[in-house]
Amino acid sequence: MARARKSLVVLTGAGVSADSGVQTFRGGGGLWEGHRVEDVATPLAWARDPRLVWRFYQLRRRALRSVEPNAAHRALAQLERELAARGVPFLLVTQNVDDLHDRAGSSVLHMHGELVQLRCERCGAKVRELEHLEPEEYVPCAACGHARVRPDIVWFGELPYFMDEIERALLGCTHFVSIGTSGVVYPAAGFLSLARHAGARTWVNSLEAPENLDPRDEFRAGRAIDVVPALVDELLREL
Repeated sequence: MARARKSLVVLTGAGVSADSGVQTFRGGGGLWEGHRVEDVATPLAWARDPRLVWRFYQLRRRALRSVEPNAAHRALAQLERELAARGVPFLLVTQNVDDLHDRAGSSVLHMHGELVQLRCERCGAKVRELEHLEPEEYVPCAACGHARVRPDIVWFGELPYFMDEIERALLGCTHFVSIGTSGVVYPAAGFLSLARHAGARTWVNSLEAPENLDPRDEFRAGRAIDVVPALVDELLREL
């Protein structure tokens, strides 16, 4: 039975930011900017060598200054504005930890955390800042005085943010779009099938068919910067 009210969920991954010059983990032969994921993106790595992990993320935080939102980011921000004017529920979820969606004007759930945000490992207080970017200097917590905060990034082995909110939206959406994801990192890789099985019409954009692609999905091969603006126009006609 068709749902009376249309709604859209969009999931983005590394492919949407690659065209802005943001390096992707899976494009580096198992290395993330020259590092194994086990060395920089797990709680064990932080406990074992916090200096290496801190330096890695401080350099990535600094690199945000050299990248800008691209046409795909801007098209999704336009989509949000136009759907809001029509009263159509819309949720943008990203696996990316950069702030390009935000700077393009989108409201976005960062399920894997954000480079622009730091979190105290003692009291849990969070602060958004891109002023203290020295690779060798820790940032103290202003809330409790603890000498060290960590990047507010969901590392491998940690629970992604906003999962309850995302699941509710997926189960209720009529349209779902996946952009620039590999389809192998869970739980995000399961969003496509969850929305599809809940009755949503589904689109997928990536350079190559991801591992979670199904014949029922409408696959649009290509770079996000080329595909997404036209796909947004199509979605606006649908919704």
